[in-house]
Parts: sequence; structure tokens; C-alpha cells
Amino acid sequence: MLATFAIGTDSFVIAGILPQVAQSLEVSVGSAGQLVTAYALTYALLSPVVAVVAARWSRDRLLLVGLSLFVIANIGTALAPTFGLVILCRILAGLGGAAVTPVAVATGASLVPEERRGTALAVVGGGIAVSSALGVPLGAVIGSLSDWHATMWFVAALGVVAAIGIIALVPNRPAPPPIGLRQRLAPIGNSRIALTLATTLFAFTGNFILNTYVSQTFMGATGGHGTTLALLLFLAGAAGVVGNLGSGPLTDRWGNRTVFNIAAAITMVDFALTPWTGEYLAAAVFAVLVWGVAGMAQLVPQQDRLIGISPESAPLAIALNSSVVFIGASLSGVIGAVGLNLVGARYLGVIGAVLFAVSLVFAHLAYLSIKRAQPLPQVVKP
Repeated sequence: MLATFAIGTDSFVIAGILPQVAQSLEVSVGSAGQLVTAYALTYALLSPVVAVVAARWSRDRLLLVGLSLFVIANIGTALAPTFGLVILCRILAGLGGAAVTPVAVATGASLVPEERRGTALAVVGGGIAVSSALGVPLGAVIGSLSDWHATMWFVAALGVVAAIGIIALVPNRPAPPPIGLRQRLAPIGNSRIALTLATTLFAFTGNFILNTYVSQTFMGATGGHGTTLALLLFLAGAAGVVGNLGSGPLTDRWGNRTVFNIAAAITMVDFALTPWTGEYLAAAVFAVLVWGVAGMAQLVPQQDRLIGISPESAPLAIALNSSVVFIGASLSGVIGAVGLNLVGARYLGVIGAVLFAVSLVFAHLAYLSIKRAQPLPQVVKP
């Protein structure tokens, strides 16, 4: 859990200190946003590659190698004197994260009896959810009280603590049977899965545009104060935990299509209003609470849909969905930077709203494809 907490914090801690990073490295805010892109894209593209290359490594060894690279990369980020070197360090940190998170989840599940596997998965996965509510805002506070270099030292320290815990407490686990890269990517050949992954891509690209450039979108509400921004990030993260946990029972009750469509539509409207809600603190608080709940309520129904499409390939499809989430995060940095130049920070939420509208179109196409693939009811003749 500490390992996934560290990885989750590192994923978006840059968002809370973006103006400081840009000023320190003498680049634009849009350029500084590419630090999020470098990390997320590396994580997304190399997660399946690392899984193949290190398939025969013991799980504890892979965790420690990944965390070591993660810690070194974050120390490098704190010490690097130029923007180019910082980008390189973010790429290395993303590689470390790609090695750690999938293995941490699988190892956590293997450490307990089968009847407690769900609890273990919730605890390990909860590290990422809690990082949004606690780690990222705490990093923003540290940055506002000191500078952004201190934030990166903080993230590196989280990785060290996680590594010590793994050395002390996690027993050696042999590698599972290896799976080739072609087999890992095979689910994409199913059009229903491909359309569902496209839905995830557009929805989370829209989500992360606001996440990456939250300091710019809510500049009017925060007045540029880091502690106020940290408060908004904390509220968004806490609401995200509620949305993620609540979406499971709602998906069981209403179905994945209804839950996703409602959550995406609410987030779309919320983002479309940010040119106005981003100007006033009270309105911004309401906006980030809605964003947190509805934005994070979209992941579980997407996973549920993927499992329902093809239960036998569900683990591979879920892994691809996680990679697509990070591809969305990487695209958000690029699209957001272009948006800053074209329409300005105030209207970045509107771009996110458009992406949510596209995700709803793909969600409907996926639904139609799934419906067509369902077997026709058998008519029993008298």
C-alpha cells in the first residue's frame, strides 16, 4: 500500500506545484505540464513491456528494483538543473512506477488466503486512491511552504519507506508463468473491448486536463496561493475516494452503462462551468467536490464492462484499461498545453467537457456492439 501510495503521489504531485516548477526552470506552464506527460506516457507504454522483460524475476526483487529506480529518479528530479534533465528523470520515475504498481497489486493478493483476496486488493489499490486525497495535497503544501524541490524529496522519501517495508515484511514470491507481449495486447482485437478502451481514453484525458492544470483553471479562486490550491486538491481527492468506493455498489445495482453515463455527464457539465466556478472559492469548492465524486466513479463501471465482455481475458483487459488511463493522463498534458495557448487557462475545463462528450459517444457505440454480440434467446417449440 505504501508503494502504491508513493507511485500515486508522484503521478500528479507536479500538478500542485506547476507554477513554481515553470518559474524555477524558466519555461512556460504548458511546457512544465509535459512533466506529467513524460511520467504518465512512460508508465502507460512500458507497463506491459516491463511485465514481459522481467517475467522471470521474483516479485520482491522486481518491487525493490522498481522502487530503487523510482527513488533515484525523484532525487534526480529535485537536483536536476535544467528542464531537459528533469524530463529525463520523470521518464525514469515513470519506468519505476510501471515496474512497481502491477506487481504490488498481484503480490498483495498472493499474500493472503483466497477469501481475503478482495480485502488485500482494496488495501493495495487504496494506496493510489489515498494518494489523491492526501499525498498530492501534502506535496502541494510542502511546495508552498518551501519550494518544489522539497516536494520531490518528499516523494523520494515515500519510496524509501515503502522499500524498507518490503525488505522487512514481504516474503519472496516466485514469478508467475510468463505471458508474451502479443498475448497481453490480444484483447484489443475484440471490437467491444476496443470501443470500451476508447471510452476510457477520452473520459480520462478529459479528467486529467483539469488535474494537470488545476492551478491555472482555479487561479481566480486560489489567488495563486499554494495552501488554498492544496485545500482544493485535498477536497477533490477525498471526494474521489467516495466516488470510487460508491461506484461499486451502484454498478451492482444499476449496471455499468447507467453509472458511467451519469457520472460522465455530470462531470461534463461540471467542467463546462469551470470558466465561472473557477473564479470564486466557494464555487470552486463545489466544483472540485462534484469532479472528485463523478470523475472517479467512472473507473469501476468501465472495469465491470470489460469483465462482462470477456471474463476469460478480464485480467489482461483490466491491465490495458489501466495503461489507457495513463495514456489519457499523458495526452492531457499535451492537449492542455495547446489549450492554454489557444483559449487560455479559464476555458481548459470546456475542452475537458468536449472530451467527455466524445467518451459518451464511444460508450454508446460499445453498448451497441455488446448488444449485437449477445446471443438471441432460444425459442422452445411445443
